[in-house]
Amino acid sequence: MSPAASAPSAPRTSPSLEEALLACFAAAGFARLDPPILQPADVFLDLSGESIRRRMFLTVDEEGHELCLRPDLTIPVARHVISAKLELPARVSYLGPVFRFRGEGSGEFRQAGLESFGRADIEAADAEILALGLDACALYGLPQPEIRLGDVGLFAALLEALPLAPALRRRLLKDFGQGRLDADLGRLDEGKQEGVSAHAGVLAALAGADPAAARALITDLLSIAGISTVGGRSVSEIAERFLEQSSLEAGAGLTGETREILTRYLSISGTPDNASARMRALATDARIDLSAALDVFDRRTGFLTAYAVNLADVAFSTAFGRPLDYYSGMVFELHDPARNAGGPLVAGGRYDKLLSRLGAETCVPGVGLAVWVERLAALDVAQEGAR
Repeated sequence: MSPAASAPSAPRTSPSLEEALLACFAAAGFARLDPPILQPADVFLDLSGESIRRRMFLTVDEEGHELCLRPDLTIPVARHVISAKLELPARVSYLGPVFRFRGEGSGEFRQAGLESFGRADIEAADAEILALGLDACALYGLPQPEIRLGDVGLFAALLEALPLAPALRRRLLKDFGQGRLDADLGRLDEGKQEGVSAHAGVLAALAGADPAAARALITDLLSIAGISTVGGRSVSEIAERFLEQSSLEAGAGLTGETREILTRYLSISGTPDNASARMRALATDARIDLSAALDVFDRRTGFLTAYAVNLADVAFSTAFGRPLDYYSGMVFELHDPARNAGGPLVAGGRYDKLLSRLGAETCVPGVGLAVWVERLAALDVAQEGAR
């Protein structure tokens, strides 16, 4: 198994607290699933990017297919919902070990979570999931965690409203969750060049070419070279990346006005109501229509209030995203205000495209959360000791 022969054991957590957490989830109508630990690796690489490879425990079956110990539970649960053809809407929970290298502790740790699939009332579903995350923290003795809120859907709506090349729009959306937008906004100013690409000749030849013909040419060249996949990406996906890069290299950068709008948008933060007012003011000033996305945002804020979430405790930021590119709407994290946990205690968001990317015939609305039970358990132990 790579990168290590075996995953180390996870530290113990409190069975009574875990049982209480599962009981809380069950009371909210979420049925427990326990998907297999061994999973196909390609789905994680396709959905989370090649960067996750170095954090996965990998092996190969007798037919040469890459397998992995599940690095999270959202994707395995989603695959089960599809394969088992669960009736929608479906509300499922989980609790069990996951395996990945990280900056803290063991490569094996326990994770709990919730996934809600198929609800059409997305704003209410979002609010319920965040409220259940708060309930999980309260169960472990932290009734008022720090709430960080963002919205990938709002940023996507802004990009759609701006005069951007499709390749640049995809690039900015992908980098939104990776925290690389500041670098992109500086590098992609109109007329600004940064060095010469290692594939400059190929990219120059593709620039301006018929997209279908260029895609067919790249696909043929890769096939002739005997290349079927690279880093979990298929030949067609590699061809698409070449075409995107050729568009960027051809000078499809940001105008000064577009960069100013993006910079102003990404500087907005505060309570949801305050941020909404500022985003609507920006849309008016920039003469762009964000009303549909902002109406969703405001309706979700109303449902958060209905679920007894104190809006004064919610720190919304337009620049806040999470590093998984299947998120499509609300994203959030709950943190220890004292910063003793080493990372989020609960995190999640909306991912309406996940099931279709995993093979579902239609787009299925989805929202969920993951709970780092060991971080919460450690805080609970520390609080007990302080008492």
